[in-house]
Amino acid sequence: MKRLGFVMVGLALVAVLVFAWLWRLSETGDDAGQSQSQSQSQAQAQPNPQAQAPGASADATTHVERGAYLARAGNCALCHTVRGGPAYAGGRAIDTPFGTLYTSNLTPAPRTGLGAWTAQDFWRALHHGRSRDGRMLYPAFPYTNYTRVTRADSDALFAYLRSLAPVERDNLPHALTWPVRTQAALAVWRALYFRPGAQPVDAAQTPEWNRGAYLVQGLGHCSACHSARDALGGSNLMDLSGGMIPMQNWYAPSLASRTEAGVAEWSVADIVQLLHTGRAGPASALGPMAEVVRHSTQHLSEADLQAMAVFLKAIPQTQTSAEAPATARVVSARGERVYGEQCAQCHGDRGQGVPGAYPPLAGNRAVLLPQTANLVQAVIYGGFAPATDGNPRPYGMPPFAVVLGDADVAAVLTYIRNAWGQSGGPVSELDVARQRSSRP
Repeated sequence: MKRLGFVMVGLALVAVLVFAWLWRLSETGDDAGQSQSQSQSQAQAQPNPQAQAPGASADATTHVERGAYLARAGNCALCHTVRGGPAYAGGRAIDTPFGTLYTSNLTPAPRTGLGAWTAQDFWRALHHGRSRDGRMLYPAFPYTNYTRVTRADSDALFAYLRSLAPVERDNLPHALTWPVRTQAALAVWRALYFRPGAQPVDAAQTPEWNRGAYLVQGLGHCSACHSARDALGGSNLMDLSGGMIPMQNWYAPSLASRTEAGVAEWSVADIVQLLHTGRAGPASALGPMAEVVRHSTQHLSEADLQAMAVFLKAIPQTQTSAEAPATARVVSARGERVYGEQCAQCHGDRGQGVPGAYPPLAGNRAVLLPQTANLVQAVIYGGFAPATDGNPRPYGMPPFAVVLGDADVAAVLTYIRNAWGQSGGPVSELDVARQRSSRP
């Protein structure tokens, strides 16, 4: 028994040492020697004059206004505001495969918000993913991207948040499963997936490309949706090859595939238009992307939108095959009938759509995505582009949840994906039922 006791004590000591090592590893990352790369990244990552508040003065007002601009670029309010509640006061539920997280209060409330925080505390949260008291934060707060935000931008963001009216609203406790809710599990996750670091500068690219990379990979955290996650929730912010958005059942298509959402063959002007208005040619932003356009990208400067467009256009493209097996090309009479009764009036007998109003379905790559979740979502729950300054009264598609059953939805989508010379895989009743049952 005494020997067993020594073994248990030894194992406990090893566990403590391993946890301490993981804790330290997740804190330091590649910070050694980082100051030089940080200063380099700041040179390219500062918002250019058109992209921030008027003037180049470093006074407090300009600092706050610049922070407000950066908060829109990072889309901070969307997650940190409960619908109908005070801005940035937190409390919004973020559903994950591991349970529910609740966003924190970012107002300068002394007790429940950032009132007692310093600019250094805030920088530590963005750069290291740690709270003021040293606790490791959950990566639903995308510090894996925000670690690339420069210290100057972090300080401006903090100055803006400190300028808000304080709202004393208690932060809600997370409801996560064990062991995910433990700091030990977070330390392991961070050792696998996270290293603090600065945005690298690619000397072979233009300053505009580097600015776009900073916005897309860092502050804009596009990879949070447009990259696949493994069983532990890890992803690679350099990988924009698409993935299902956890718990939302929307598919964020690949930005590295010309047959999904890659824009290598688009003009820069069209990319800018899509980010600014939510619509460009046959393309429309729907679902979570519509929220991004509405709350974030439509408010960005022309210079920053163009920089993002230049970066996105330069992403190397792959060819994702949408070719369907021969059995999937059989067009059902049922789907054709449903299309004629419910869809043709807007989208046309040949799927040609109406320019500026209803998108074409023929030749639309969004229709032929191998992952059909977005199509099912749009038919059942409606498709709504964002209302933006550049497109204030967008046309939308009504929901058909109570009009069409699962069999009709599956049939009409299978018809659309295989009509007018197209060749897409079938949509099954099970695909539709899964989407319908997953919606609260």
